[in-house]
Amino acid sequence: MLSPSLIIARYTLLEALRSRLLWLFMLAACAALGLSGFLQQLALTESRAVQAALLAAVLRLASMFLLATFVITSMAREAADKGTELLLALPMPRASYLLGKLGGYAALATVPALLFGGLTTLFAPLAQSALWAISLLGELWIVAAFSLLCAASLQHALPALAASSGFYVLARSVGSLQLLAHSPGAGPSWPREAMASAIDGLALLLPRLDNFTRTDWLLYATGDWHALGTVAAQTAIYVTLLAACALCDFYRRNI
Repeated sequence: MLSPSLIIARYTLLEALRSRLLWLFMLAACAALGLSGFLQQLALTESRAVQAALLAAVLRLASMFLLATFVITSMAREAADKGTELLLALPMPRASYLLGKLGGYAALATVPALLFGGLTTLFAPLAQSALWAISLLGELWIVAAFSLLCAASLQHALPALAASSGFYVLARSVGSLQLLAHSPGAGPSWPREAMASAIDGLALLLPRLDNFTRTDWLLYATGDWHALGTVAAQTAIYVTLLAACALCDFYRRNI
């Protein structure tokens, strides 16, 4: 099962490179540098910190959006062209196909992680930029796995992209939502307690992406290997769970 998966991963990566996705990553990097440089001139104090924070945020969002869009559109195009049916007609298990796709997308995620991590060395120490880049790679792996699950389950590009975007926004903001839900406020207590319980339950299901690629690592050099260990553990758990869910759904489909 390993050999077909490696072949599919290789051709998935070649498809991404031939579709000019690398140029889009480079264009996003140039746009982020230009925007952060422009806003640096508008900042009255700590202009370099403002530029670094904006650059990190834009690069993170651009890498997530481009990778998720490519994963979903690639799967949708292959299904529309009957390429999926053709590959599954070969003597190999469905797991080889899906895991090969996931491996190709995981390899593709190293491109923006290395490129954008290299850009952060302009504003942060090398060790902190390396931690930020590795953390970004883990975040992109989770996004790629969830996008693959959505593409395999929903089978349409627009709903899958909307679901992936909603997942990413919730995973990035669930920590802030918990703080707001547990903060003291006016009004009846039972609606706030019910909402806080619902948000806590949601936080148990979602990865804490707000602990990934933290901007304060670049600004104040607060990153350490303990934080990276937490990121690696979450990445391994959620990528495994999402891949298992995608496999279960893929095996149930009548293709």
